[in-house]
Amino acid sequence: MTDPHDLTQGDPAQWHREIAEHFHDIAEGVADWQAPAPPEGWAAIDVVRHLIEWLPGFLAGAGVEVGEVADVDEDPPAAWRQRCEDVQALLDDPTTAERSFANPHTGEMPLATAITRFYTADVLIHTWDLAKASGQEPALDDAVCAGMADGMEPIADMLASSGQYGPRVPVPADASGVDRLMGLVGRDPAWAPR
Repeated sequence: MTDPHDLTQGDPAQWHREIAEHFHDIAEGVADWQAPAPPEGWAAIDVVRHLIEWLPGFLAGAGVEVGEVADVDEDPPAAWRQRCEDVQALLDDPTTAERSFANPHTGEMPLATAITRFYTADVLIHTWDLAKASGQEPALDDAVCAGMADGMEPIADMLASSGQYGPRVPVPADASGVDRLMGLVGRDPAWAPR
């Protein structure tokens, strides 16, 4: 039986559709794109820029290209919408499931699985960042976040040493799934703009 809250199960296209759309809703609510964001040294606009810029190199590992997007500095939500549509089209294409993704750090897996594990999961984490930077409620699914935290726990030390996340932030044993996940990836769940 599959767990409807487990990002590694179910339909990668549907997971991306829901998570990316929620990110877009948060992006539409940002009033100050230069407001500080939880990752050290980042502003709200850097959250969108990061998600748009790292994906093409990642997909190149499977010989896949995504289109150019609008200038992030001119219109972050429009740039995000274009990236979203490109990824969604890729995931909605039945041939994507037949493509193989190989990376020396992650091994070999179906491309759709790689997008879900590394990109869609990253969008979910950065939804929290963008919401916090802009004073909005992240409104993340607690069970999904708990499942991600459980799945990432065995590789927490590797994640911290990769430089992709900050040092782990301890949270109480009874913390919510959202707080557990954010603490694991180096976010202080109590973070607020200065």
